[in-house]
Amino acid sequence: MGYKVVCISSQDGAHAREVSRRVAEALGFRLIDEDIIADAAVEAGVDKDTVADVERRKSAIGRLMEKMAAGAVASAPVPPGGGMGPPASDELRKAIRSAIDESATSGNAVLVSHAASYALADRSDVLRVLVIASEKTRRDRIAAERGVDDAEAGRMLKRSDAGRADYLKRFYGVGEEQPVHYDLVVNTDKFSAEDAGRLIVDSVRSEP
Repeated sequence: MGYKVVCISSQDGAHAREVSRRVAEALGFRLIDEDIIADAAVEAGVDKDTVADVERRKSAIGRLMEKMAAGAVASAPVPPGGGMGPPASDELRKAIRSAIDESATSGNAVLVSHAASYALADRSDVLRVLVIASEKTRRDRIAAERGVDDAEAGRMLKRSDAGRADYLKRFYGVGEEQPVHYDLVVNTDKFSAEDAGRLIVDSVRSEP
């Protein structure tokens, strides 16, 4: 098998997580998503009890990422009686990058989002994949999955896209994301999650 790691990136509504799940299952790879951020959050100063609680973790990590994108000091819950202080955004950046590098070094992993494709761009054993879909398809999916009307789905999509672009710019200096930044681009307007997963798996099993 040529590639040891698959990085899958996408915009909201492109069904990348379903595609990623199928790829990980077919290859027998670990599927790594928010665990990267959770581990990095602990390393950067969020108490372990907060990270262990799924709902509190999502809230805490969300605030950390928002603060990091703004270039400010990230705020995070501190355990009663003290503990580690709130992590600086640079510390969280380094922790996330370290977690991504460690996951890639371990191999046999599918990394979803968190711009891992950019973090691991220099590695020859990594297949970098972008899963896309048209704006209308993405909007329709978001409306159906989240139970909102078309207008609200459009607003959610716009906020999500803006946040993702800002993250890439601040974290990796990417002014404009382009297809050539990836090794494989799959359009889920055209392909089902199953078919998209099969294309990626076939690519992974080829020699880089």
